[in-house]
Amino acid sequence: MQKLLNEQEPAIRTDGLRKVYKSQNKESVEALRGLNINIPRGAFFGLLGPNGAGKSTFINILAGLVNRTSGNAKICGYDTINDMRMARLSIGVVPQELVLDPFFTAREALDVQAGYYGLKESEKRTEKILEAVGLSDQADAYARSLSGGMRRRLMVAKALVHNPPVVILDEPTAGVDVELRQQLWAYLQALNEAGTTIVLTTHYLEEAEALCDRIAIIYEGSLVACDETQALLAPLDKKEILIRIEQAIEVIPKELNHLKCELLAPNELLIYYKRSQSDISKILDLIKNLGINILDITTKEADLEDAFLHLTRSARDKI
Repeated sequence: MQKLLNEQEPAIRTDGLRKVYKSQNKESVEALRGLNINIPRGAFFGLLGPNGAGKSTFINILAGLVNRTSGNAKICGYDTINDMRMARLSIGVVPQELVLDPFFTAREALDVQAGYYGLKESEKRTEKILEAVGLSDQADAYARSLSGGMRRRLMVAKALVHNPPVVILDEPTAGVDVELRQQLWAYLQALNEAGTTIVLTTHYLEEAEALCDRIAIIYEGSLVACDETQALLAPLDKKEILIRIEQAIEVIPKELNHLKCELLAPNELLIYYKRSQSDISKILDLIKNLGINILDITTKEADLEDAFLHLTRSARDKI
């Protein structure tokens, strides 16, 4: 299948994608408002937004589970309506909901899933996938007997049976413990390094920041940001430094008045500054020159959570 793909086309592209949910008794809800997203091949792409932003609607349109109202959506160049079969063959989707047949074992679930895609016995990768997601020991266990985390991994495994060039994961680590989460990310990173495009939605923003090279943020169906991860963080130039000092002080020295400072405790001084305007070494030298002995330093830079809150609040204020 992958040999038929147009390598010049992005992994996912939407143009003016809209979805309006109509109701006889209630007002219509516009879940997507002309969404334009271009996800390049080989990206580890984060799709972020608060609850109700339209992320699941976007994914369900790509998966063919929801009909778009207007606009276009393509996966590897295949339109999700006009080239429905090839579009669906091009993606593997891991939904939020755990959708498993309780009477199938893990191995049987993957074999049945492979059958849906018309894979021959020689093309099946059941054992390899079970091992990759850490379910080899539970291969013959019924899905109903698996823990929540194991069921989540089985959902990931099902999405990979046909070796799709694009994998979409909607909150894949919800309910998964730390060790299994790390194993899952290690496998997905290996897939990405081998060329698979990964699209991730998650509320664990520290995961998105660590894993994703590009991130889009949507709010109430509209795109508010889409850029490389570091580019999203760049405008937030703030940094904090918490300094624990040896001697207790009651007031902030006047020599530090040009900085934004807080005295959290008699021996804890919190300083806010902009990296582009201040040099941390000069700040520390200034404190030492005041005869203050520094015992410990903790720094905090702006992270994806700060950028997310800033962008979504700005979008909310414009509505």
